[in-house]
Amino acid sequence: MHRVGVDIIEIARVAEAIAQYGERFLHRVYTDAELEYCANRVNQLATRFAAKEAVVKALGPENSGIGWKDMEIVSGDDGAPSIKLHGKAIERFNALGLTDLAVSLSHSKDYAVASVVGGTK
Repeated sequence: MHRVGVDIIEIARVAEAIAQYGERFLHRVYTDAELEYCANRVNQLATRFAAKEAVVKALGPENSGIGWKDMEIVSGDDGAPSIKLHGKAIERFNALGLTDLAVSLSHSKDYAVASVVGGTK
């Protein structure tokens, strides 16, 4: 079984949310590690926002209760992104019988996009 989620967002929307809500928005959506990695680079923050939306879509319609911080987008030593799940997200992942999630991130000047594929071995 495969589960797929894709999301695209205008980078300006994330910049506007930061301008309007500041630290409250940042600390509601992102983990401390994500904020440290992104270092206020809006394109990186937008890409991770899109990835979190894509994770929720991949985990399916029964995803209510999954919080922003239940999904963490991390980068390995080689720079490749991966997903760490916590709380309700890992519960849903396990309930679906998934064994892995792969993520792909990209951005242009104006847009950030992420795709997530979950599968079983």
